[in-house]
Amino acid sequence: MGVLSELEPKEVFRYFEEICSIPHPSYKEEKLSDYCVKFAKEHNLSVFQDELKNVIIIKEATEGYEGEPPIVIQGHLDMVCEKEADCPIDFETDGLKLAIEGDYITAQGTTLGGDDGIAVAYALAILASDAISHPRLEVIFTVSEEVGMEGASGIDVSMIKGRKLLNIDSEEEGYMLTSCAGGRSVECELFVSWEEKKGVVVDISVSGLLGGHSGVEIDKGRANSNILLARALMDIGKIAEYDIISMSGGSKDNAIPRKSEAKILVESGDVSKVLAQIEAVAKKAAAEYSTSDPGICIQAETEGEQTVFVLTRETAEKAVLLITLLPNGIQRMSADIEGLVETSLNLGVLKLSREALSLRYAVRSSVGTAKEHLTDKLEALVAYMGGKIKISGDYPAWEYRKDSALREDMVRIYREMYQKEPVIQAIHAGLECGILAGKLDGLDAVSIGPDMVGVHTTEEKLSISSTRRVWEYILEVLKCK
Repeated sequence: MGVLSELEPKEVFRYFEEICSIPHPSYKEEKLSDYCVKFAKEHNLSVFQDELKNVIIIKEATEGYEGEPPIVIQGHLDMVCEKEADCPIDFETDGLKLAIEGDYITAQGTTLGGDDGIAVAYALAILASDAISHPRLEVIFTVSEEVGMEGASGIDVSMIKGRKLLNIDSEEEGYMLTSCAGGRSVECELFVSWEEKKGVVVDISVSGLLGGHSGVEIDKGRANSNILLARALMDIGKIAEYDIISMSGGSKDNAIPRKSEAKILVESGDVSKVLAQIEAVAKKAAAEYSTSDPGICIQAETEGEQTVFVLTRETAEKAVLLITLLPNGIQRMSADIEGLVETSLNLGVLKLSREALSLRYAVRSSVGTAKEHLTDKLEALVAYMGGKIKISGDYPAWEYRKDSALREDMVRIYREMYQKEPVIQAIHAGLECGILAGKLDGLDAVSIGPDMVGVHTTEEKLSISSTRRVWEYILEVLKCK
């Protein structure tokens, strides 16, 4: 029996557990995509799978709903893959190890992938049932959402008849999302030079940060481990000369990085004061981020004297300056919607190779011109340092629709079921609704989902009771005439 076999609704949690057993990181969704195709064929449903591994499954209306307009249900197949340092799971070959903690489902040592595995589970449970009333259903499962919404950008939706879209990619029950920011990935590259030197190797690590989704938690004031690492290096430079052997941090540009590390080379006579300076940096950071990141830890240890390749001094100075001077975090709050972040960016990935220092940012804004200006600023600063930028995964903002019949129906149903008003909200995180609206003229979309916490981190949890309530709510929406 599965870990979730006793949970209700049984079919939803059965499919969710099966999804969690199938590796499905971004760009590696083929196994889960094929599983969905096999599911459709076993249930005699029309199915389309493209070269990207996007999947569309169509189920005709049940009796009495033949004349109702179709409903599109949409979610994405990929998940953000983060794990604890001692976790042995290989995301490309292994399934997740699920556990139940009170009202929550978690994965041991890894992200859970409730974002967006629960959408796939909901949709499959609906498609598999002969007891649920609904109009024609057109289910869209996209790939590579977490790395720039590439699946939604590339999908052919010419067979889609529906213009009412229920996106299930939100993380707070009772909130109906009706617009979101646009975004893109920007990689900043600084070409580097190396030389051979001898000295004492010092390992520096930044860890214990909370991290989080760069579109959802960017306003929480949480520390960015890549920025803190550069700060530590800059402070070391105030009291001693050093050389950089290696630097790395983070794995996804849309996740606030939780851990970064570097190796530096120092003269033997400077080791003690370098270690003392790192300890001082650690104390300052702990005080500054005591509320947002109470577990923050910056520490160092020595490896002894070695002869190694290091960045040239000129290159190293540019590298630390670039990380320090490039903008990060919230750039502007919305002037129209109180509490909404308008424009931000997140240094999610820092990587030093033999050829270049690579800094990967997730850039977001609900204002297209602001997104362009922020990208221009990155490009100008990087070019001044002698580097270049690469842009990928660009997606448009999802604009608010004033006349939304779907939203009105969903608000009315929610009010009738729970005797309270849902929250209609715009968000800073990206959703695929904007891209699909550009492909389906007149699309009316709303995004919902059950309660999840810690998305994109190893503390990710999915509420069991909320999953059940949202399931019951979705079924009522499908029955609406």
